[in-house]
Amino acid sequence: MSEPSPITVPQGIPALEAAAEAPVLEQPQVLVITGMSGAGRTRAAAVLEDLGWYVVDNLPAQMLTHLVGMLTSGPVGTGARRLAAVIDVRGREYFAALNGVLDHLQGTGVELRLLFLDASDEVLVRRYEQVRRPHPLQDEGRILDGIAQERALLADLRERADTVIDTSDLNVHDLARVVRAGVAGPADDVLHLSVLSFGFKYGIPLDADHVVDVRFLSNPYWITELRHLSGRDAPVRDYVLGLPGAVTFVDRYVDALEPVLAGYLHEEKRYATIAVGCTGGKHRSVAISEAIGARLRDRGHRVQVTARDLGKE
Repeated sequence: MSEPSPITVPQGIPALEAAAEAPVLEQPQVLVITGMSGAGRTRAAAVLEDLGWYVVDNLPAQMLTHLVGMLTSGPVGTGARRLAAVIDVRGREYFAALNGVLDHLQGTGVELRLLFLDASDEVLVRRYEQVRRPHPLQDEGRILDGIAQERALLADLRERADTVIDTSDLNVHDLARVVRAGVAGPADDVLHLSVLSFGFKYGIPLDADHVVDVRFLSNPYWITELRHLSGRDAPVRDYVLGLPGAVTFVDRYVDALEPVLAGYLHEEKRYATIAVGCTGGKHRSVAISEAIGARLRDRGHRVQVTARDLGKE
């Protein structure tokens, strides 16, 4: 009499497998930017690129399907998940396929939006005259001839667009704000701050928007026990921040920065560098820059703190 085969699979595995959730691949966001030539497509694309979108300019319409396929087939959590493609009449015969491509992508479940930029004929003519370039459909005719032909070609796309922006009365900063409001999420509306410590004897950073001089504080260099340490070490940090006026200076300086930083955001300046200097860039500037960075983070800003000259001595 043969013995039954031993059970080699632990009980309960099938139930666990049935209950387990398969990893969900995050669907990419796809934004197609089109519209009238001279209406600001390049500026809109630049805004999205600054927000971390993967931007492709002057893409043939047929290539959009392949590019989206590359994004959806990538491993979970890797690669670009937000794609912005500028597709317009510069593509000539390839542009005619755009409507069909959009229909196909919408049928696949991809999160697809169409942004259409427009402007009045008068404004478009003035913009082309300012840059002294011909309209892409002008050929041997006038600028207005090219504009009229383009409007006819884009009529259907304008009707199906999710967002239409008339840029006739917008400057480049106004357009950037409108694009951010219509396309980007709240998390994108942030200012990137770099707080950089440095030593004056090595020169002021060339890219500094603000320069802070903390040489008014006593120098830990002259204390034997602290000389070999830096502002990142607790004994030096505690010494510097314990000096009369140090914490008061940090608090009041960050308070004074708030209207400046708000103004930067309003004027579409998304990156700013605050340079904090002492003599050698090892003690005081490092400790104060870390304190300023911490205060700015507490107020919701995105901050990176670096020590340019640490280790040069």
